[in-house]
Amino acid sequence: MAKAKTQYVCNECGAVSPKWAGQCADCKAWNSLVETVPEQGGGGHRFASLAGTAKVQSLADIRPREEPRLPTGLDEFDRVLGGGLVPGGVVLIGGDPGIGKSTLLLQALAQLAPRVPALYVTGEESGEQVALRAQRLALDPAGLQLLAEINLEKIGAALNDTRPRVVVIDSIQTVYSEQLTSAPGSVAQVRECAAQLTRAAKQAGHSLILVGHVTKEGTLAGPRVLEHIVDTVLYFEGETGSSFRLVRAFKNRYGAVNELGVFAMTERGLRGVSNPSALFLSQHAQPVPGACVLVTQEGTRPLLVEIQALVDSAYGNPRRLTVGLDSARLAMLLAVLHRHAGVTCADQDVFVNAVGGVKIGEPAGDLAVLLAIVSSLKNRPLPAKLVAFGEVGLAGEIRPAPRGQERLKEAAKLGFTHALIPKSNAPKQPIDGLTVIAVERIEEAFARLRELD
Repeated sequence: MAKAKTQYVCNECGAVSPKWAGQCADCKAWNSLVETVPEQGGGGHRFASLAGTAKVQSLADIRPREEPRLPTGLDEFDRVLGGGLVPGGVVLIGGDPGIGKSTLLLQALAQLAPRVPALYVTGEESGEQVALRAQRLALDPAGLQLLAEINLEKIGAALNDTRPRVVVIDSIQTVYSEQLTSAPGSVAQVRECAAQLTRAAKQAGHSLILVGHVTKEGTLAGPRVLEHIVDTVLYFEGETGSSFRLVRAFKNRYGAVNELGVFAMTERGLRGVSNPSALFLSQHAQPVPGACVLVTQEGTRPLLVEIQALVDSAYGNPRRLTVGLDSARLAMLLAVLHRHAGVTCADQDVFVNAVGGVKIGEPAGDLAVLLAIVSSLKNRPLPAKLVAFGEVGLAGEIRPAPRGQERLKEAAKLGFTHALIPKSNAPKQPIDGLTVIAVERIEEAFARLRELD
């Protein structure tokens, strides 16, 4: 029997190569070529337009309609979505196995089912397994429709018959089309099935949520074009052994990017956390060296996160390790600290951690990191009830952070009494209960701190 011909498709850009190579010739991505079986007749060209066809018209003549969002009933999930589901919008949610994706979506559909027709399509579990989960979570299944199917054509027929307003596909890697000969989960199947389901959602106007697998690197499995097809990309994050889960938006055509939703995993499923700042603040009986509270911004929400630093004598080459922060930026901050503040850590190991598993992606955490490092190095705790934020430049200047007023109000609401911030973020009107210390340079910040001792 003749061996079937194969080809190699790039997961990043979709380019096709007749043989394997370490680097894609088109997008230059490394180790992105995946072996697939060539499809006969090609089906992808039939779905080139996901938004439908229309005649050419002037943009000034188009009158857009504001479609009302559909709240899911889970406040933290709605926050990440930008206020709720959008009719015709497609959401892709990924996360590690067992982190709670199916639990979250089943809870959301159970909240939506009494109000709108909702359909849960499961390709990884049987109907009995889904029913057992709903029973364990004490959910009311009335009105929630379930379909255990992985054939795309049968799923499409069910969508035409039931006309749901919200559809969940769990997961897109299990769905296959009879038009293609490759196995479910292959690049061609994932791309084609996602394109057809997205086109159906745009035409019918129902909200579509796709569950995606992730690779060992933590990125969504399958072709990268999958993220370009959908409107919203969400990642489900959580530390092993922790009961807290974070849902983060990395792409959202209908809301803010980098928005964060915080959940706690309980026996009754996921519960939204209304005050997430309390999760990221360690409870110390008294001030300890090496700890500084940062007011960071996640989307539209200010969060208070404790930054902890440990500086200790190095045995051999000094190490620079970070958890939740950029290690390359730490090396730069240590150089600025030595050059402009006269504090050297050249013979010290430096470890920096963001408490609670949160990831700090903005440069406004620079000042808090340096304060925690100096506090640990000198073994002197910072003043109690002190928060800080601000970007530190290479010249030693402290640059402003966006939404400074909201950060200060959040700190005051949680009982903090002093704030060390950039001068450009100084409020025009005093904030009740909060003493603002506005500085322009890093050496000035340390001088003002010594005055508080």
